[in-house]
Amino acid sequence: MSFEIPASIRIHPRDTVAVALRPLAAGEIAEGVTLRDEVGQGHKFALTDIAEGDTVVKYGQLIGRATRAIPAGSHVHTHNVATALAGELAYSPHLGAGEGHAARPDTGLTWRGYLRADGRAATRNEIWILPTVGCVGMTAEQVAREAQARHAELIAAGKIDGIHAFAHPHGCSQLGDDLDGTRALLAGLAASPNAAGVLLLGLGCESNQLDALVAAVPVWARPKLRMLSSQAAGNEIEEAGALVDELVAEAAKAERSELPLSALTIGLKCGGSDGFSGLTANPLLGRLSETMAEAGGKAILTEIPEIFGAEQALLDRATSCEVFEAAAGLVNRFKRYYLDQGLPVSENPSPGNLAGGITTLEEKSLGAVQKAGTAPLADVIDYGGQASVPGVTLLEAPGNDAVSSTALAASGATLVLFTTGRGTPLGFPVPTVKVASNRRLSEAKPHWIDFDASIALEEGQEVADAAFLRKICAIASGEPTASERGGQRAIAVWKRGVTL
Repeated sequence: MSFEIPASIRIHPRDTVAVALRPLAAGEIAEGVTLRDEVGQGHKFALTDIAEGDTVVKYGQLIGRATRAIPAGSHVHTHNVATALAGELAYSPHLGAGEGHAARPDTGLTWRGYLRADGRAATRNEIWILPTVGCVGMTAEQVAREAQARHAELIAAGKIDGIHAFAHPHGCSQLGDDLDGTRALLAGLAASPNAAGVLLLGLGCESNQLDALVAAVPVWARPKLRMLSSQAAGNEIEEAGALVDELVAEAAKAERSELPLSALTIGLKCGGSDGFSGLTANPLLGRLSETMAEAGGKAILTEIPEIFGAEQALLDRATSCEVFEAAAGLVNRFKRYYLDQGLPVSENPSPGNLAGGITTLEEKSLGAVQKAGTAPLADVIDYGGQASVPGVTLLEAPGNDAVSSTALAASGATLVLFTTGRGTPLGFPVPTVKVASNRRLSEAKPHWIDFDASIALEEGQEVADAAFLRKICAIASGEPTASERGGQRAIAVWKRGVTL
């Protein structure tokens, strides 16, 4: 069944604005209102007269206040609306949505993955080389290139899915929490189910010493580790290559098997959002998150600054007072992180977000939190921590695409689902599924995009949900993502504190 896409949409009955689904001209009638201005695709227009100082409402929630009178039919954006966000808040628990949300039987849909000895499931069977410090990042990449060529036949035969190095500029000249964060992130990556074997490649004199890094890796993940200090080695390239060969031989014994949907752990991410992100792509992920939670699977939500203004709805779904307090504390801690630097908590959206029609951080946040749907908030973990509880886990990390996506991979996500209205080619350690919020992006960048969420408007949510779930299972079973086909793999570490 196909649907005719309307010119605009009013998302919630309480909304005082509507969103243009195509460019609208002045004089057109949309939602029963005659437009006074041109309104770009994804941008908003007033449904009623809004007085200066009045709240502007979208998704049924406040997204800012009018900075001047806005007549009905006017374009609503940064020229006449400003954020209402300030600083830290005292949140009140309204628990209930997350309580009693027991896991229900799985959908019956399966995928083919690698079941690891620790009971976790992987979507890829790879060897990763993780440098402890930036000084040996290029060395790690050389070792990976040579090993990839050496084992090309095994890779072509599907015995292993690849050999990858993840260089970064950190690991030395760091102190305290900053160094601890780098170590925790690398330890989390080393524990990833998608890494069948891991070579930790050190220099020797760095702050991030090999023994301390190994100690930070969960005990159950340590058997798959190999370590090499370059300064203590003879020819570090040859010795590292020999260790990688050992890991490859062991990893090649693994085989894919049929696994339930509940065995997946997905990371939820949005980047380069536009006015359609909260209408198509993010709600699509939200419905998948609900399906995952009902099946007993795990979804990980992060980008803490990008839930400012929408956090209460998420907090209300906490499964316990302890989870509520941890989540509220994390949100306020992030706000304090901004304030201590002399910056407003509303220093967002980005230029690309603004061009796409997003006006304030509240609007961006209300769209962003939809990635978790109405699934229960079951746990809160620190940067570098491991997701272990079915339902939604809130992960400490900033909004930056590379930093937050890397953190999701380090927390146990075996797929990162990345919604975007503007597009980006970059991928991360685990398969990164790019979900376009609009048809224009999907058609312009097919070498970036894996799924077009605009079919939810064109063919209905049920069609979109079924197609997306099939796509997710196919990618989890080995179908390469656009970023994997393009060789786009990178990590980024959250840098805090001083540099010596």
